[in-house]
Amino acid sequence: MKPIRSRTTRILAVGAAMLAVGSAITYAAIVVVRYDGASEHIGLRGGAAQVTARVLRTPAGEVTGAWHYHPGYVYNVVTQGTITIEDGCGATKQYSAGEAFETSEGRVHRAYNLGAEDAVEYNMFVGPPARPLGVNIPDNEHRCGPPSTVDECRNGGWGTFTHPGPFANQGACVAYVNQRRRITLLVPEDPIR
Repeated sequence: MKPIRSRTTRILAVGAAMLAVGSAITYAAIVVVRYDGASEHIGLRGGAAQVTARVLRTPAGEVTGAWHYHPGYVYNVVTQGTITIEDGCGATKQYSAGEAFETSEGRVHRAYNLGAEDAVEYNMFVGPPARPLGVNIPDNEHRCGPPSTVDECRNGGWGTFTHPGPFANQGACVAYVNQRRRITLLVPEDPIR
């Protein structure tokens, strides 16, 4: 094997390598700021929780990531631009600056910035301790689920769910929804003055 002799040849070789690597990179959202904290008890989880606050910037025309879900609750506020959330079951919703939305625990989705300017979101994650903020679906497989309400199980809806797995019938889907752990916070009423 002959060594590369000229400076020009070396520069061209390095440039070609950078182009080859650069073409394999897919751009995605950028975490601008992230803060993590742990608590022995958060009422929303009914016990120990990891709480993470972050600012996420998604450049115009980019995807925030692959099909994924969050093991906990996520509350989002869009402060700039517009973000599009594509639910694994087919629904698509756009949120613009000043709008907020919740990402359901465990629901498969992905997000895009289809606008002309960067989108900025403030996210608050409340989830189980020692779990990642999000879990990517293996091989970026498009999955639907899990069901959030009993109504999603009716009229054949049970047959559309593929995450966390398919249901044998409507009754199994309804049972899944009804048996999911839910936290109800009892808040005292405001006193009447």
